[in-house]
Parts: sequence; C-alpha cells; structure tokens
Amino acid sequence: MALSSPRRTPLSDQVIAQLRAQITSGEWAVGSRIPTEAALVEQLGVARNTVREAVRALAHNGLLDIRQGSGTYVLATSELAGVMHRRFADADRAQVAELRATLETSAAGLAATRRTDRDLGLIDAALARREDAWRAGDAEDFVQADAAFHQAVVAAAHNDVLAAVYADLGEVTRAHLRHDVGPELIAERYLGHDKIVDAIRARDPQRASHEAGRAIGACNDPDA
Repeated sequence: MALSSPRRTPLSDQVIAQLRAQITSGEWAVGSRIPTEAALVEQLGVARNTVREAVRALAHNGLLDIRQGSGTYVLATSELAGVMHRRFADADRAQVAELRATLETSAAGLAATRRTDRDLGLIDAALARREDAWRAGDAEDFVQADAAFHQAVVAAAHNDVLAAVYADLGEVTRAHLRHDVGPELIAERYLGHDKIVDAIRARDPQRASHEAGRAIGACNDPDA
C-alpha cells in the first residue's frame, strides 16, 4: 500500500489515518519496524512534528511501540488489541496457556471440519515459513511465524468472531510464546506442528483438537 501526501487539514488526523491503514492492512506486520521519522516525512510530504504527533498518538492507542535507540515497532493491529496487550501483559502464564488451549483447540477442530483447499494451502505455507524460521535460528522471526501459523488455522475455522478475538489477543499470545521459546532457539525444545496439519487435512476434528492441545501442553512442559 503506497503512502500518499495528505491534502486536507488537520494534517495530523490524516497522517494518523494513513499510518493506521498501513497497520490494519498488514502492510506493516506486527513486530516489524516502521519507516524512520525522516522517511515518513519524505513519503508524506508533511512536517516532522506532524509525523511525530501521529506516531505518538498511535503509540498511546497501543498500536505502536516507540523504543528509544531502536525505532518504532508495530505492537498490535487495532486499538482493542493494544488494550488487550496492556491489560494482560502481566497475566499469569498458566492462565494465558489455558486461554490459548481453549481458542486453538476449538479452532483446530472447526478447521478440520470447515477448511477449504485454499485454507489448507495457506496453512501449509504458514507451516513452511515456521520451519524456515526455525532453521534460520532467529527467535523473534520464529515467534512471528508460529503466530502466523496458528492464525491461519483460526482463519480456516471460518468463525469471524473467533478470528477477531484471537487477532486482538495476538500480542498476548506472542508474548507467552516468546517466554517459552526464550532468546535462543534450542533444538531440544523444538515442537513440530505437522500432526495438527495432518489432522486438519484428514478432516478429523477430534484429532486436530487433541494435537493442538498437546502442542500447547508440551510448550509449557518441556519434558512432555
């Protein structure tokens, strides 16, 4: 999505709308660093203070995370997702795991029943990206790829409410996964998701739910 120079006042509101559109459309993915302030000034053709005001407003709403010395990163895809992240940032990890299990096992079972060939192709592609991220050895890339895989499974459930809730809780679940993965990828802690996909492919909802739940349980119990 190309950025264009705003033509009406107030400029700050128009810049906020354009930056929000980049986020909600997925053009700027969660976890990615947005263009620098100087780059945004050049693309938008507005004053530096206008860009700064817009970025701060989106950070206040929970969509962006301004990290001094590092840049500004996409934190959430909506204001509600930002609120969810702040509300549950310090939530008990066991309770977050139970929430993930509830949502992801239900989604996997529904996906096995309702998935289309297109859904299956997207899930396969997401699984391949997850495998590539693990082999590359970048922990944060793996967290993002794993989250994208589960989002693809949720999407295949074809329940818009479930998909919206899961997306709004995205940063909460990613934070939980970051803790499980740790700063470095360790071979002994690798957990494949092939069995989840196999069950969805076979249209076996009971097995799909079981495998999704088993995966979350294993994440929380390295000896499982």
